Amino acid sequence: MEMMEDVVIVGAGIAGLATAVALKRVGVRALVLREIARDTSHSYDPLFKGSVTNINTGDVQQVLFSEQGIRPVHRKALLEALAEELPTDTIRFSSKLAAIESQEQGGGASIAVVHLEDGTAIKSKVLIGCDGVNSIGSSTVVRTGRASPLRAISGENMTGEPEQIQREVLEKYAENFPSIYLDVVRHADLSTISWAPLMFRHPWRIIFGNLNKGNITVAGDAMHPMTPELGQGGGSSLEDAVVLGRHIGNSIIKNGGQFVEGDMAKAIDDYVKERRSRAALLVTGSYLSGWIQHGGAKWWERFFRDRLFFKYIFGFLAGLAHYNCGNLPAASSSGKED
Repeated sequence: MEMMEDVVIVGAGIAGLATAVALKRVGVRALVLREIARDTSHSYDPLFKGSVTNINTGDVQQVLFSEQGIRPVHRKALLEALAEELPTDTIRFSSKLAAIESQEQGGGASIAVVHLEDGTAIKSKVLIGCDGVNSIGSSTVVRTGRASPLRAISGENMTGEPEQIQREVLEKYAENFPSIYLDVVRHADLSTISWAPLMFRHPWRIIFGNLNKGNITVAGDAMHPMTPELGQGGGSSLEDAVVLGRHIGNSIIKNGGQFVEGDMAKAIDDYVKERRSRAALLVTGSYLSGWIQHGGAKWWERFFRDRLFFKYIFGFLAGLAHYNCGNLPAASSSGKED
């Protein structure tokens, strides 16, 4: 079976769904390919400060964030909110990727052909890889040498304050995993916690690497996988979606409301150029934050981490979350309905 689409997005995580929503708002329908289904909850009040505990000494330091604060959002709630914005036929499930090829159309235009394992071939004027570190062009992702406990759902049988439980988890696993980033606070059975290596892409690979080819590009973790210390993996994926949607929408407006394949390569190239420095900055800030927090036992490393970093530097790095990535052009401007 063969199909033809304007835009195909491989992956239905935050980057994939957000990009589909951004394109919908500029009048472009995208087909989102998802290999498996995923489930999902609520947002929280803004955080204006936090605390860091030294598990060896028990010392607690306060970390101040920017005046706007940082608002956590549960991943499931975000995915549901994005999916609800899309038409019901946008996401195609059980779509396992087999191969991708590019076919020249003449005049500088090309189309991407996505081959699925079930034999389906989908031709696309634009192809966007949003399937995380396993996506198109992600061979340069490397391990940090640190590990993270996989997220777990709080259990009703847990007792005690979150800080106490967090300390118990840290103490339980610190011997085997001295360098960890904890995103589990409450867990019904601590023995079930599993660990995943933290991955990232060197910032120079983002600045100078090949992140697009013709009408094919990447977004989200496929472009800039980063460690979780700044909590900007999801946020930067939303930024990608807006910037990519803006450039594609502007291309449509420039071409009188038409989706012109030959002009899409330039729109995608402009998107990549705009995102390189911002993504590299977030990757660098996240990695350095984790490296400082979890490494170094020398006296000057401890002094820098315990006396300077959290008091003077971490708040600035956390403030990188506040960023204006521009506005999407109105769908009516492209001559198409929302």
